[in-house]
Order: sequence, then structure tokens, then C-alpha cells
Amino acid sequence: MRKIAGLILFSLAVLIPAAQAQNPIRINCGGPNYTDTKGNLWQADTDFTSGSVSTTGVTVTGTADPALYQDTRMNNVNNALAYNFPLTNGTYHVNLYFAETNASSEQVGARVFNVLIQGAVVFQNLDVFAEAGANAALEKGTDVNVTNGNLTVAFKNVAGSAKVAAIEVLPGASGPLLTMSFKYPDGTPVVGTLNYAVTSSLLSFQGSQALLNGTAQSALFANPSSLGISAQFTVKLSLTDTAGHVLWQMSVAMNPAEVNFAAVQNSALNVTVQKL
Repeated sequence: MRKIAGLILFSLAVLIPAAQAQNPIRINCGGPNYTDTKGNLWQADTDFTSGSVSTTGVTVTGTADPALYQDTRMNNVNNALAYNFPLTNGTYHVNLYFAETNASSEQVGARVFNVLIQGAVVFQNLDVFAEAGANAALEKGTDVNVTNGNLTVAFKNVAGSAKVAAIEVLPGASGPLLTMSFKYPDGTPVVGTLNYAVTSSLLSFQGSQALLNGTAQSALFANPSSLGISAQFTVKLSLTDTAGHVLWQMSVAMNPAEVNFAAVQNSALNVTVQKL
């Protein structure tokens, strides 16, 4: 059970068919075409609604591709800067790349902003300097379901001007299903939310999924590198009820080189929790 739980790199949702026909989207925000050290092509800045370009020559640490962080698009208006991508309906993983490279903003609270995907806040009061420090790469990721043929990623100022270095949209990967069922001792299903966070030395992403009749389903990713995970990572799971009580939690560290679902057809995790 520990190994299975540790490999839940989520596309948590009432599963919509994976967007297998959609190619990855990689945008070098504020910059030109760029080929990274893995051979991936990042398109020159496109599909944005507003904002201005900011460029720096500083070296960004914590990444094999510092040049990707040297050009950014900045939100200089009160309305949210947004990127709109036409996509095939399905499940996607969105990676956002940031670095605080402006000396005047290298203090906690100097640049704070909200990130919205499909109109919902996914990263609230994001302070890149507070999380990563000066001139250091920070990656944030989350999963999203596209149902209207369009993906909108927006950045709204809270303090200072929001800015983003790059955006990556990866089609949801398909794999064997893990069904997680949560019940109380009397057999009734838990009404609540399953929360998850995946972190490694260079990235972090998190999200949540409301239980449906006490159950959530996830695709088990056979290849973590499809989510940009190449180093040891940690998966944290927690279950909260409608009152916000933590009913169950688990944290497992894993090495992506150990992932192997070749023989797995499906799996289940059944948990009984005490009602608080």
C-alpha cells in the first residue's frame, strides 16, 4: 500500500478521457523560441491578453535551463493577465515557472499575486521570493479538466506586478486506475475532500478532489517524467471532512526510477476513518 500511495501522481477527478490527441504546449513567456536541455521546444511568447515583457541577464539557480527564466511577461494593469489556449477537452497538467530576478522585489511581500486557472484560484498570494529566494527557479503545478475547448491561465496582482517566466501544459497521462474509498466504521461513505501535494527539489504541485459517494479515482502515472519529475519526490495525501477536520493523512518519499506499473491492471485503497 505504501508504494502504491507514493506513486499517486494525480489526475484526480471524475475521470474525463485523457487528452491523448493534444500535443504539449510550452510557452517561453516574454521570450523567443527556446530549446531546453531535454530537447523540448518552447514557443516564443504567444496567446496572452496583455502585459509587458521584462528581461534580465542574471543567472537563475536551481534549474538546468536558466535562460528560460530570464524573459518574463509582467502584469502592469489591475485586470488579470491571462493566457488562453485552445485545447481538446480532457485532463491536463499545468506547470508554471517563476523566478524573482528584480533586485527591488527581493523581499517578502514585495511581489504577491494570485494564479487562476479556468477562473478558479489555484495558487493564492503566491510570493516567489518567499518560497524560493532571489534568482532561483520555482515551479508550481496543478491538474485541470478542460470541458469547453479552452484553457485559461491568469495572473492577478495583489502586491506589485505578477510575472511568469514560462507555461507548460501536458496532456493527462492514462494508466491503471487506483480507486480510493473512505468509510466510517458504520459503513457510511465519508463526505469530504481528498487533498494531495507532490514536491521535489525543483517543483511542487497540489490540488484536491471532492469525494463522490466516499470515493475518488486516480490514474497512476507510469512515467513521472511526463510531469517533469526526474528527482526523488514526496507525495502527501490528506482527507478532510466538510468541517475541515483532518481524518487521514499519509506522506511517502519515492524515487521515480522505481516506478513500474507494467503488470498493474487496477488497484484499490480502502480506508476506514473515525467520524469527528
